[in-house]
Amino acid sequence: MKAETRTQRIERCQAAVDAKPESAVAHYNLGLAYQKAGRFRQAEEVYAKAVELEPELTEAWVNLGGVRLHLWDFDGCLEASQMAAEQRDDLLVAHYNLGQAHLYLNHPDDLLACMERVLEIDRNHAAGHYHAAIAQLALGNPGSARRHAEKASTLGHRPTPDFLKALDKADAKAAASKPQPVQMFEITGQKGPEKEKEE
Repeated sequence: MKAETRTQRIERCQAAVDAKPESAVAHYNLGLAYQKAGRFRQAEEVYAKAVELEPELTEAWVNLGGVRLHLWDFDGCLEASQMAAEQRDDLLVAHYNLGQAHLYLNHPDDLLACMERVLEIDRNHAAGHYHAAIAQLALGNPGSARRHAEKASTLGHRPTPDFLKALDKADAKAAASKPQPVQMFEITGQKGPEKEKEE
């Protein structure tokens, strides 16, 4: 049997929506078909209709957040991903997408909180460690940033050259700002008393 093409899948899912226009699941499936075909604007519209029909359909909130992120609608991604995370706190992708919105909106505290939750769910999430490193660097914690970046690298996520340069610069700045140890030396120029030899 021949595999269904993307166009055939969209047509089949559209027919299901036409047959049951009040079905949130039918809209969700159509949104998924559009998303897999790279038609993100149409997917966004259909996912939005799915959550309007059934606000508790967490998967639709997750995918709505994902397509909005893809469309660079970070406020929209934030809204949808927040809804998904509130409905399913154990859903890693909801927290990760929420963190991505915070990243692009320049909210490092919120980004870090999201990545910490991602890493609670999966401590070996490479991208979670990398984005935690970005947040820590933005918050002025180069030591923590380096630890997360090294873990991300170990897990196969390659930090960008710009990130590594910024991390090296932050490390150098932190090292330069540390107080230097005081050198103890005699200022009289005279010899100190000799230690008596023991018999």
